[in-house]
Amino acid sequence: MKVVAVGGGTGLSTLLRGLKREVGESIKKLTAIVTVADSGGSTGRIRKIYNIPAPGDIRNCIVALSDSEEIMQNLFQFRFKGEGLEGHAFGNLFLTAMTEITGSFLEAVKITSKILRTKGEIIPSTVSDVHLVAKFSDGSVVEGEEAITEYGKGKDVRIEDIWIDPENAQAPIDAIGAIETADLILFGPGSLFTSIIPNMLIEGIRSAVSRSPALKVFIVNAMTQPGETDGFTAYDHYMTFLKFSGLERVDAVIVNTKMPPSGLLKKYLEQGQEPVVPDVGRIAREGPNVYAEDLIGEQESYVRHDPDRLTDLILRIAQDEILSGI
Repeated sequence: MKVVAVGGGTGLSTLLRGLKREVGESIKKLTAIVTVADSGGSTGRIRKIYNIPAPGDIRNCIVALSDSEEIMQNLFQFRFKGEGLEGHAFGNLFLTAMTEITGSFLEAVKITSKILRTKGEIIPSTVSDVHLVAKFSDGSVVEGEEAITEYGKGKDVRIEDIWIDPENAQAPIDAIGAIETADLILFGPGSLFTSIIPNMLIEGIRSAVSRSPALKVFIVNAMTQPGETDGFTAYDHYMTFLKFSGLERVDAVIVNTKMPPSGLLKKYLEQGQEPVVPDVGRIAREGPNVYAEDLIGEQESYVRHDPDRLTDLILRIAQDEILSGI
């Protein structure tokens, strides 16, 4: 089975950690198509200087799929301290240096993936220096992934439209090829407006996904995100994804039903985040098969999908949806 995972942020890297164990077994080929519209932190500062696609999410995915020594993984995630380099991740600087040396961001990603011996291919959704732009319900237009999220926090506003600049950014041919030959395409989990949807705003990616015969599965986030999806239910996530992705529907939707422990839940509520309501009936009425299960991990400090539980469910869905049709 050929699998393509589309997204970004911690959600995609978490998913990849689980899928990695199946490469060479149930998964013949694994490809991650990653957003490069991030504008915050180390990534944002590098982009301003070098005018390259955002390396941060790419770095995290390379490390997630890495089969190298633990010391190498830790090295690429190491963040510097002190004036000048403070906050920069070594992996971001490495990808930037390789881009300058080779003259190609794609080549830099390929070389870095070889160094860390990734069990899968990582491809940016575009190699253009793209930026997200969003229009809010109060009429404000905000540019930049980080600025969009910050603007929405604490305000009674919603994102009404979102696009990329430049709008004609091209998708790498390798990304289009992976989508066209995939058996299974996964979207999410992750920040809906700033990690998942940006990939689908690239016309080449959108068109390839639309015409691909692959089974398409949307993974709903476990928690809402302040400034982006405040008050969103699982149904809201799904319908918003369809609206901006250009897809009429997907084949299956994955929804978490497990509540975080009370202490951790209180911490998230204080930060303006709450569990996504699993209104699975509303989603099912739209056509896709809905798989609702306890999927978050047992960590005491944060709420994330458990990579192994999520992978196990995805394999069951593939068994149900793909193999049953053969």
